[in-house]
Amino acid sequence: MTEDEKMEVAIFRFSVISDFVNGSQMDQKEKQRLFEQKCARKWNIPFSTRTSISKSTLYRWIRLYKNSNRNLKSLSPGSRADRGKSRSMDEETCLALANLRHQMPKATARHLIATMEKRRLVTAGITLSLSSVYRFLHQHNLMNLTAQKPVDRRKFEAELPNDLWQSDVMHGPYVEINGRKKKTYLIAILDDHSRLILHGQFYLNEQLKSYLHTLEQALSKRGLPRKLYVDNAPAFRSRHLQQVTAALGIALIYSKPYTPQGRGKIERFFRTVRTDFVTGFIGKTLTELNEAFDLWLNDVYHQRKHGSTSQKPFERFTANMECLRVAPKNLKDYFRQTVRRRVARDRTVTLMGHLFEAPVHLIGYQVELLYHADNITRVEVFYQHKSYGFLRLVDLNVNCRAKRDKNRNADISIDSDKKRYQGGSLLTLKRKKTDG
Repeated sequence: MTEDEKMEVAIFRFSVISDFVNGSQMDQKEKQRLFEQKCARKWNIPFSTRTSISKSTLYRWIRLYKNSNRNLKSLSPGSRADRGKSRSMDEETCLALANLRHQMPKATARHLIATMEKRRLVTAGITLSLSSVYRFLHQHNLMNLTAQKPVDRRKFEAELPNDLWQSDVMHGPYVEINGRKKKTYLIAILDDHSRLILHGQFYLNEQLKSYLHTLEQALSKRGLPRKLYVDNAPAFRSRHLQQVTAALGIALIYSKPYTPQGRGKIERFFRTVRTDFVTGFIGKTLTELNEAFDLWLNDVYHQRKHGSTSQKPFERFTANMECLRVAPKNLKDYFRQTVRRRVARDRTVTLMGHLFEAPVHLIGYQVELLYHADNITRVEVFYQHKSYGFLRLVDLNVNCRAKRDKNRNADISIDSDKKRYQGGSLLTLKRKKTDG
């Protein structure tokens, strides 16, 4: 299992135990009920054919997470003994089986297997068994597609501020960019308890970079939520967002596809924006749009009584400030992207077309580089969860003038007493005398 796959498993495990480790107060009876609920549920576990989780496993994950001082990597699995061996079904076969099931909702498992083999939809080297097909159909709720079961939908509201945030994207008005009309997108995050908008802003796209900017602004202004409820858009499904929220101790929850009812509060806010704000906006540029929206949000929406709560959103949010978790001082560092590189023999690593120098003692090792895409010059290097400082771009001119040891067998080491490595191009080196 690769490091990225291990991180995906760790994020999943955190999402399962988040209710027990996010600081929420529950009595023993409530905890026991939640444990039984999670053990009885069927899960889509990454890189596993299992669909259930035992109570002992939940206790073990909670213990690992707490004993590691809430380090997300403590939930990563160890290396598997069957690494490199194929699973019962690969992704292409699973997708083909799911599509075929929708085409043939009344077919038996044996008939599905026969049809898959006849149409050559099974990847070479894989044999479909009845047990694996039944397990897949049960896991993805594909056993009985013809039965129409009533859906239990109930209104809900978070008990306290920052218990639950809802987030979504609204298609906004057009603005002028360099003489051309461009469509805007409003990305907003709403507190479920108070209906306060933690942060909202119009962008020219709905990509991950725009959403991360909105999330960072909301966290820095209003603290950390326990849960973040989003839909299944590509930006929300990104591994980068999952890693950011898990590292901050935030449970990322996805709504079921094609069921916007669960995000009714944020959808209701967007309707208010369209009727109360967009219709009265008379500006032309993106800056004017955001300035007008910020003014309307703080002076109008936050200061009038909400129809459902009969309270002003700002007053309702600030009525229970003692329960809020403050964002860490180094919040921006949590939004850094992570890539893995192997340090070359000339102690260099390449990132986004730029060449950096690494410490001599990391030559040949695979390291983690943490960086912001908008500031590529500030790159921090980690090895075995330990930071080795920030790297600098290689200065080829300086390296050209630097003296090198002509004797290949000379033993060269860093003189740590005089000058330690600081990520620059020049090093103070000391030769050790060699025999002969």
